Amino acid sequence: MRRNLCPQDNRRSRWRRIHSAAFATRSQEQYKTKTMSELLQKARDAGKNAYCPYSNFHVGAAVETDLGVFVGCNVENASYGLCNCAERTAIFSAIAAGAKEFRRLSVSCLDAAENAASNSKMPCGACRQVIAEFFAQDSVIEVDGAGEFTVAQLLPMAFLLN
Repeated sequence: MRRNLCPQDNRRSRWRRIHSAAFATRSQEQYKTKTMSELLQKARDAGKNAYCPYSNFHVGAAVETDLGVFVGCNVENASYGLCNCAERTAIFSAIAAGAKEFRRLSVSCLDAAENAASNSKMPCGACRQVIAEFFAQDSVIEVDGAGEFTVAQLLPMAFLLN
């Protein structure tokens, strides 16, 4: 399902003209995946770059889009309200590069114990809302150690304006 993410104006096409085609090509080649396990490995790799001096909880995410795969990690701040989760970092990076179709998402909490409860590995509420905004309701979200879920399962009755 193709969504027009910014119907009000054409900001993205203006930005894309400025943005170099070399970056998009490099990004696609570097981050091509065929399976969910490959996408999950990219999420694990991204989690190693997390800046988390307060929680010591490394999280990585990888999102597959029409432009390729974009990764993100959690970035904490002494002012906790300014922290950004890995899922949102990956999605926002994809949007900044001009992605319009969001296909799959993998999330990995590197520091979660293997036997930890599944709910301790799941995306937070803010991330679930952002995921619901950009992914189709039947898109698959893989959470390392917890399983695969659809967007509708992660956030039933999501707040959407369409």
